Amino acid sequence: IWWLDPELTYGNAKPFVFTQGHSVCNRSFFPCFDTPAVKCTYSATVKAPAGIQVLMSATQSSYLEEEGVYQFYMEYPVPAYLVALVAGDLIHADIGPRSRVWAEPCLLPTAISKLSGIVERWLTAAESLYGPYIWGRYDIVFLPPSFPIVAMENPCLTFIISSILESDEFLIIDVIHEVAHSWFGNAVTNATWEEMWLSEGLATYAQRRITTETYGAAFTCLETAFRLDALHRQMKLLGEDNPVSKLQVKLEPGVNPSNLMNLFTYEKGYCFVYYLSQLCGDPRHFDSFLRAYIEKYKFTSVVAQDLLDSFLNFFPELKEQCVESKAGLEFERWLNATGPPLAEPDLSQGSSLTRPVETLFKLWTTEPLDSVAAASSVDLTKWKTFQTVLFLDRLLDGSPLPHEVIKKLSECYSSQLDSMNAEIRIRWLQIVVRNDYYPDLYKVRRFLENQMSRMYTIPLYEDLCTGTLKSFALEIFYQTQNQLHPNLRKTIQQILSQGLNPLPAIDTTAVTTDTPAMVLEDKVSEATNGAISLRDVNVSA
Repeated sequence: IWWLDPELTYGNAKPFVFTQGHSVCNRSFFPCFDTPAVKCTYSATVKAPAGIQVLMSATQSSYLEEEGVYQFYMEYPVPAYLVALVAGDLIHADIGPRSRVWAEPCLLPTAISKLSGIVERWLTAAESLYGPYIWGRYDIVFLPPSFPIVAMENPCLTFIISSILESDEFLIIDVIHEVAHSWFGNAVTNATWEEMWLSEGLATYAQRRITTETYGAAFTCLETAFRLDALHRQMKLLGEDNPVSKLQVKLEPGVNPSNLMNLFTYEKGYCFVYYLSQLCGDPRHFDSFLRAYIEKYKFTSVVAQDLLDSFLNFFPELKEQCVESKAGLEFERWLNATGPPLAEPDLSQGSSLTRPVETLFKLWTTEPLDSVAAASSVDLTKWKTFQTVLFLDRLLDGSPLPHEVIKKLSECYSSQLDSMNAEIRIRWLQIVVRNDYYPDLYKVRRFLENQMSRMYTIPLYEDLCTGTLKSFALEIFYQTQNQLHPNLRKTIQQILSQGLNPLPAIDTTAVTTDTPAMVLEDKVSEATNGAISLRDVNVSA
């Protein structure tokens, strides 16, 4: 349960509270069998002060104003982690026949402008693929930047971090991913956290089927290329033999299942589901199977064998061909082998969007640097967000870059990037930090002074503390820590403290009362080659 003082909200007017149950946190909210294998209906009574709006992930609700009491009822069985509550200075607007957005008053106009009319389009597309939407309403509530993840698929009421509102394409993907969870994860749930891919891999596949129907194959392939790039980046950092790269991960006693949330759960899971769809020859045939799968197992929890047995029974000709034992692509190997996916999707339909990225990246990274004129003529403001972040991520992978390259990059693009959304800006600023490019460091300070969310602060602090800029990071942190949630503040303190020694004396006039009783001394004088930080790529539960 996250309790926020008013200053940690956008409006700074009223306190705020929300819960985040995924994966095993709701045991601290109410007594429960905190496992996805157990589902039940629930009812709740919540009393709140006047002026505080309370919402829950429920199909029915009522409010007795004279008593300040809200009543909620979820009529369908759900696992404990999908029980959710939020309360604060929230108002709403209808954005479709079965959808409304909730947000703080200062954010509501933006939320309406971004989502009005299109959520119903996504729901209708999903229904055409996977059958009726069974939860009644599909509402969205935008939470303060302290929300620890990007989005959470609480039934009837998706939780989304407000910070994502400025990044249109990420907002689209994140909401559609949560829409897909209405079928995969909420209606049919993984029975064990060791097989989280049954929710996330299927939801990611369904998300991409929906975006293909609504935005075309090229856009879907671009977003997929961006995510698979991130998967390979994560694999390079973790190592191909790391057991967390398995789809069936062994959960050791005492390990929080949330620690197993990684891009393998999503993207390797997606690749397996995509492979199954390709065995059918036509994705529409696979859509028909998934509709039958949902109908058979809705409101229950399943294991991987349930999905795979259902698949082979639905397609008896594939069972006769023993596709589950195809050499090198055995289902068992998909589930239990470490390393990259055994097969990846054909993304050639996205070449009109990915080829310009590859061309520009090559111009900037091929020596000698003779193509600056051609590269500088590219107007990134005309690109899609996913094109720009794909380009910047690849520059990040190649950092540190030659000084001449980073200088020319800044001259060509820095002013363009300044006006773009935070998903783009943070990547450019990471490039600035990893290359010790001092002329643009003031932009890093300005960015961190205005960010309160984990996804836009942690990656920069990690990069700052990898090289020669720890003292700069410490200075910014001391200036901004009071606007950060205590959990985020603690995480950043841990990053700042790694490899540093406390000093016995502290100048109490220079810091706030919340400053830990130590000064962190930078012991590293030279930047290390290669970044050790692992950027979360907008993982939505």
